[in-house]
Amino acid sequence: MKILIAGGTSFVGRAIAHAAVAQGHDVTVINRGRTPSDLPDTVERLVGDRSGDLSALEGRHFDATVDSIAYRPQDVSALAAALGGRGGHHLQISSVSAYASPAFTGGTEETMSLHAPDTAPTAPDAPITGETYGPLKAACERRAEELFSPLTIVRPTFVVGSHDATLRYPYWVERLAAGGRVIVPTTPAVAVQWIDARDLAEFCVLLLERGTTGAFHTAGPNASTHFHELVRATADAVAPAGTELVEVDAESILASSIKDKFPLWTGRDNETDLAVDSAKAIAAGLRLRPLGESATDTHTWWAGREWPGHWLSRDEEAAFLAAREN
Repeated sequence: MKILIAGGTSFVGRAIAHAAVAQGHDVTVINRGRTPSDLPDTVERLVGDRSGDLSALEGRHFDATVDSIAYRPQDVSALAAALGGRGGHHLQISSVSAYASPAFTGGTEETMSLHAPDTAPTAPDAPITGETYGPLKAACERRAEELFSPLTIVRPTFVVGSHDATLRYPYWVERLAAGGRVIVPTTPAVAVQWIDARDLAEFCVLLLERGTTGAFHTAGPNASTHFHELVRATADAVAPAGTELVEVDAESILASSIKDKFPLWTGRDNETDLAVDSAKAIAAGLRLRPLGESATDTHTWWAGREWPGHWLSRDEEAAFLAAREN
């Protein structure tokens, strides 16, 4: 197949490009040309910007298109206009955040509901925040339903693994790999799910190869776990001997100055949209590797680079523990 990937050089889009090439497909990516790329030489690179010029797609035909980076409905519209019906089978990367959180866990694609249309900001330059991200993703899905056919929508939860531009899971991998006393927020009721970018990518390519349409959750484990269990599984893969996981209750952390320093941790309350049922995707061919493989892959990729300033520092961690224990 000739596959176009909007994005294609960063994290999820990059993983899909690598997976498609590995399966022998003819891959083209289009993006702004600003992100360094390690894509194979066989991948065609086009430069374009949805808020400006997508003329590089003029007259081009593809068997399938993957949109990995639509954040606002006008992004979907711009790509549709540039392709003019020449993009083939369309696959939209969305998110479980597109759902309004239900009052139950184990929600399926049929039992969960997207955020209502009137919850998404309508201004074209509306900021993307924690409050607007989900409604905007839902709006992107609705726009894709209007403009593309055949259409597949993939809704991942937290995506983990190497080349993670969000630097959320890499914090836990590198902090645990450093050893010592590691603060772990404990809130037993808080569910968490994840997917390795490689598993997500391979599933997307498989759906396109089979011409499968519809919406799919991509989240593992299928029966959700708890946040401190994610941390323990990561520690088993990368932490040196003698590493101590210091479990701290949510209330203590939320009342502290370091409450925003724990990536992936969602706080005190249960997140039902991180406890979805992925049985439909698994039946369609989704495979989920053990978290330890994602941890070691992330650690190898990180390769000892500089500690980001927004991560919890060892001094901050030590000071919090000392104040708590004195």
